[in-house]
Amino acid sequence: MQNNVSKILIFILTIILLIVIDPFNSGLLSNDNNKKQNFKNVNTVIELIKSHYVDSVNDQKLNEKIINSILNELDPHSTYISKENMQTVNEDMQGSFSGIGIQFNIIQDSVVVIAAISGGPSEKLGIVSGDRIVEVNGETIAGIDIKNEDVINKLRGKAKSVVNIKIYRRGSLDLISFSIIRDDIPLYSVDCSIMLNKDIGYIKINRFSATTYNEFISGSEKLLKLGMNQLILDLRGNPGGYLEMAIKITDEILKKDNLIVYTEGRNRTKNEFYSTNGGILENTPLVILIDEGSASASEIVSGAIQDNNRGLIIGKRSFGKGLVQEQISLSDGSVVRLTTQRYFTPSGRCIQKSYKKDSINDNIISKTKKVHKILEEGGILPDIEVKTDSTLNYSEINLIISKGWINEFTLNYSLLLKKTNQNLSEDKFINSINEDQFLKSFLIFLEEKNYEFQLNPKDKEVEILKNILKANIGRNIWSEEVYYKIICSKDDFINTAKKSHEIN
Repeated sequence: MQNNVSKILIFILTIILLIVIDPFNSGLLSNDNNKKQNFKNVNTVIELIKSHYVDSVNDQKLNEKIINSILNELDPHSTYISKENMQTVNEDMQGSFSGIGIQFNIIQDSVVVIAAISGGPSEKLGIVSGDRIVEVNGETIAGIDIKNEDVINKLRGKAKSVVNIKIYRRGSLDLISFSIIRDDIPLYSVDCSIMLNKDIGYIKINRFSATTYNEFISGSEKLLKLGMNQLILDLRGNPGGYLEMAIKITDEILKKDNLIVYTEGRNRTKNEFYSTNGGILENTPLVILIDEGSASASEIVSGAIQDNNRGLIIGKRSFGKGLVQEQISLSDGSVVRLTTQRYFTPSGRCIQKSYKKDSINDNIISKTKKVHKILEEGGILPDIEVKTDSTLNYSEINLIISKGWINEFTLNYSLLLKKTNQNLSEDKFINSINEDQFLKSFLIFLEEKNYEFQLNPKDKEVEILKNILKANIGRNIWSEEVYYKIICSKDDFINTAKKSHEIN
């Protein structure tokens, strides 16, 4: 019967969409009075369903389905966000949440602390990597069905509220109890800002949130003090975010009076955004890395740099999202993000790709002030493409990662390494420790899991696996920066950037 309910609702929603989205073709629109009558009809149908339909219908779900169906007919990026989901969305974009300040993974059905965030409540109380959280507020959280979101919901809460946890720590006979006062924990949008060598700095931005500009400035200033005179800005996998943050960061790179981006919409005036004077990176040679996951604000930065011939774009064609959404709050606390404008790069490109699946326009090109060929539609085309090695097969590595075995192994190995090599320095680990020893121990670990490793030790995939193992061990012992220093050393995109004329 429930399937019948769904089918009938889909049919009704289709009729409603014909009325609301395409009133001309439905023959129902001739004047404003007809418009009002059409929407009155929609409300009448909804009330009829609620009052007379044979089975009970959840009002909230019905309303949400109608709203989502209408927005889905407009474009892929106009969305409805329920009141329940708004908190998580806001935390991601505002750059903080209230919690106990740990990074964790679920390993062998238990919650394992990967790291206590520096300066956070957990670190202050002495919680360390390797601790296993077994109880939260009197409730056991270890078990087969435990999920990440369940743990997050239990550990997060209002700032200054108390959460009581019990942990198992290796070497301790009894569980250790902690009463932790939740506090605001930063959600960083800049993953790292590091020196790749004595000249080249590297900054990776994972999204454009409310704190991104300040994080970017802080990272840039740090690298400049360390002697950076060339920068690789990594926007791979960055889905975008706040337009303002993209503009402010680009302003730090371009010299005065260069157009960064402009926006236009049916009921919106044209807005042009120009660079100002005094950017801290105006004279720093620049390469930007992009890929298929670089979208929206990432493409604004990349497009502005490319069109103004300020730096080199390296990687793969970007996602192609050239639409601007405005967030409109509804009376119940939910939100509609409605597409109201398109954005255009300085040369006039709207890089929005076709809504049709897999549709990419390769034919229409324009030229910037110099001789770069640039797609007018379908994302940002890099100046130098990094081609994927089609002979590589990552399926086995991905399988091992998905089972949580890399996290489990590297966490245990890190604890052992810290215990047996207390004088091991970060630099010595990065530059002198051979990854072969990690692989050898990992293969023994896999045998204990009754897993037969298929790859040949000479395969390139194995070299990648060794680098992943070393990077994760480095992160567990030292920091996120150590992780990226190791990962970046074997990154094809970064190595291509190092060889480019823009950097050298």
